[in-house]
Amino acid sequence: MTLFEELQRRGLLAQLTDEEEIKELINEGKATFYIGFDPTADSLHVGHFMALCLMKRLQMAGNKPIVLIGGGTAMIGDPSGKTDMRKMMTKETIDHNVECFKKQMSRFIDFSEDKAIVVNNADWLMELNYVEVLREVGAHFSVNRMLSHECYKQRMERGLTFLEFNYMIMQSYDFYKLFQDYGCNMQFGGDDQWANMLGGTELIRRKLGKDAYAMTITLLLNSEGKKMGKTEKGAVWLDAEKTTPYEFYQYWRNVSDADVIKCLKMLTFVPVEQIEEMEKTMEGAEFNKAKELLAYELTKLVHGEEEADKADAAAKALFSKGTDSADMPTTTIPADETEDGKIGVLTLLVKTGICSSNRDARTLVTQNAIAVNDEKFTDPKGLVDISEPVIVKKGKKVFHKVILG
Repeated sequence: MTLFEELQRRGLLAQLTDEEEIKELINEGKATFYIGFDPTADSLHVGHFMALCLMKRLQMAGNKPIVLIGGGTAMIGDPSGKTDMRKMMTKETIDHNVECFKKQMSRFIDFSEDKAIVVNNADWLMELNYVEVLREVGAHFSVNRMLSHECYKQRMERGLTFLEFNYMIMQSYDFYKLFQDYGCNMQFGGDDQWANMLGGTELIRRKLGKDAYAMTITLLLNSEGKKMGKTEKGAVWLDAEKTTPYEFYQYWRNVSDADVIKCLKMLTFVPVEQIEEMEKTMEGAEFNKAKELLAYELTKLVHGEEEADKADAAAKALFSKGTDSADMPTTTIPADETEDGKIGVLTLLVKTGICSSNRDARTLVTQNAIAVNDEKFTDPKGLVDISEPVIVKKGKKVFHKVILG
């Protein structure tokens, strides 16, 4: 099975500029390709997972990845898929985030012996002369054509700043620059990036008279059509300080039955033939086995085998016995925030991150979805005694230990 065939069977391919050329390049290990990451936070998250796994697959087949960190484009903000303008960040914040990204990416990409490189588009974008850009780059872009793309259509109704309007031109210039300086002949990205990627291939064709290629990968959506990677606490991060290995494991262990096979195919390196065999007999308890496999493989990929083993053991101990575990997510509540070691249940649920607001917490309590030390807690005005460690449980699968500090 060729690499291209595997990507197809895993459901990863969305749009391609030239299928036959792309197929030949990646199958023969001749692609020097890039994927861009705007450093809008100090950690990568599940939304980046697809791209990182794709880079790993392509590199394993002999292709060379270029990780483009958007230190320059992050100063603008990509309007694709956004309903509002991004918050502006300082250069210092962006530089810090860039360093965090590089460290996390090394778990996925082999940067030794020039097998992959990291570049920052701030190195060239921040030095550009505005008039030269207008004359040399802007002249090749049609405003009418740009406005026809869905990413701009969606924003026109609410207002699109000239700042954001330039993002496509900047991303296209990135591809043009990488093509010239690093021999980069291909760009990959999420399906919502298609318009920006076409801008790059067209700029290379117009300026240099040469061909470059683009391919988008399927967005990671759940069965309800929503982007995966969010919880009540917010994004699911790849940084263990932001999302613990146990919480990361639990996120994937709790995906819906309808999503588990798709996630196994698109995100893991479990042989696709094995997953397809599992799919044929997927019912009842088999779904739980598939979810455990998914959670373990992804936790191992991000946090290492030791952390995956610990998270797996902790989860199984909790599911089978409902007992305490050293690897369970834990929150320490300062004594001065309690009344003689007691705290309101709604406040407790928000402080632990089990709920995002008092309103959400009240709903769960009144729906009998919260238990403290295996006892249902149904009074939204009630106090929880945490003078001794307690285990708070939401539904059947979310456990959290609370101790008094």
